[in-house]
Amino acid sequence: MGIVYNPFQQRTVWKLAPLMALLLLLSGCGINNIPTYDEKVTSAWSQVENQYQRRADLIPNLVETVKGFAAQEQETLTAVIEARSKATSIQVDESILDNPKKLQQFQQAQGELSSALSRLMAVSERYPDLKSNQNFLALQSQLEGTENRIAVARRDFIQAVERYNTELRTFPGKIWHSLLYSDLEPHANFEATKENADEAPAVEF
Repeated sequence: MGIVYNPFQQRTVWKLAPLMALLLLLSGCGINNIPTYDEKVTSAWSQVENQYQRRADLIPNLVETVKGFAAQEQETLTAVIEARSKATSIQVDESILDNPKKLQQFQQAQGELSSALSRLMAVSERYPDLKSNQNFLALQSQLEGTENRIAVARRDFIQAVERYNTELRTFPGKIWHSLLYSDLEPHANFEATKENADEAPAVEF
């Protein structure tokens, strides 16, 4: 059975060909980069939130354990409790990504909590019984691991935001932003607090 020539189908194919070629060209020019990078920023921020929350969840048990061996270190214990309360009182959601001031407040509160925790762990050096307590050792290990995960999550978030913001400012992303994604704004980012802040440190308490 021979192939029946259909001129209507032939004309339709030829009409669609330029459109298909244009779509292929656009896909190769980064038309989807901005929403893709935006989603990666949101995902990276979720990991930052998760790790900070993980740390906050460890603190009550850590404080109670230290209190059992070093109740006289009330000032240090209170400082940790207050720093945790301040850090967890800041309401965070995706809107923080578009609010540099709020992100800076969040970063500062978390930094204060890190400092308070460091002082608390330094106190443990004066109490051999505490240092050898199995519950304390387990909590210390979990906290150290969490601090490293926080550093990695922060690094990934910083890199994701930098990539997204750069896409908005450079060609051809700048064109797609003005034409298709004008509702998307540059995201706020963590401020570097020390050299090599984007690298995960080896945490030692």
